[in-house]
Amino acid sequence: MPYFERVGATTFRPTEHVRGAWDLSEQHISPALGLLAHLVEVDRDERGAGGLHLSRLSYDILGTVPVEDVETFVRLVRPGRSINLVEAELCHSGRPAVMLRAWLMARAATAQLEGSDLAPLPAPDALSPWDPTTVWPGGFIASAEVRRDERSPGHARFWVRTDVPLLDEPVSPTARAIGLLDIANGMTVRVDPESVAFPNVDLTAHFFREPRGGWLGFDTTVSFGATGLGLTSSVLHDVDGALGALAQTLTLRPLG
Repeated sequence: MPYFERVGATTFRPTEHVRGAWDLSEQHISPALGLLAHLVEVDRDERGAGGLHLSRLSYDILGTVPVEDVETFVRLVRPGRSINLVEAELCHSGRPAVMLRAWLMARAATAQLEGSDLAPLPAPDALSPWDPTTVWPGGFIASAEVRRDERSPGHARFWVRTDVPLLDEPVSPTARAIGLLDIANGMTVRVDPESVAFPNVDLTAHFFREPRGGWLGFDTTVSFGATGLGLTSSVLHDVDGALGALAQTLTLRPLG
C-alpha cells in the first residue's frame, strides 16, 4: 500500500500510512510534499523539459489536512529552455492546504567541479536503530526506518528510509526522497511534544545534486527562540555524501 493512490487525473487518496503525527485524524504533511514534487516532475516531462532537474523547493503549509481525498494543480510560471519556475498546489474540499514553488534548472557537465566541504555522515550501519514511534504516533512515522546518533536534544545525525511507495505509479528517487523531508522536525526533539507543540509552517529544500535513492541522511539542529519562533535546519545526505540543505520555520505553542 503506497502513501497515496491516484483516484482521478488530479485527485489522490491518502492511505493509513499518511496518518499523524500531531493528530491521527490528519495527514502527516511529508508524503504530500513528495506528491507535489512528483507532479511537478510529471508536468516537466509532459512539456518535454526532462533535461531540467529540481534545485529548490519552497513549500508553504497553509493548514492541517484530514486523511481524505485531495486535489492538485500545477502551473508553469516562468518558462525557459534552461530554467523553469513551477507552482503546485494541494487542496482539500476547495481549500488550499500546501503550496509549492519549485525552481528547475538545466543539467550540465560539471563533474570536474564537483565537491563540497560539508562534513559527511557516518554510514547508516554505523548508527544505532531508533524507533521514532516512542515519541510520535501515526502511520507515517511507523513506516520509517531510522538510524540515529543524537548528540543532545535538538541535535542529531540520522538516516531514514521506507519501503512504502509514495504513489501507485512510478516515482523518481528525488520525489521519493522529498516525501521524507518533513520528518526532520521530529527526529531530535528539544522538548516533549506533549508539553509543547512545534509544528512547521513551511519547508524549503535546496539541492546541489539529485538524491540517489535508498537511505536519506540528515544532520539536524533544532533551535527555539524566546518569542514563539523556532527553526529546524538540516544538511541532507545520501550514502555518497552531502546533497543539499533543508529549513523549516516552527511556531512554538506551549500546551496545557
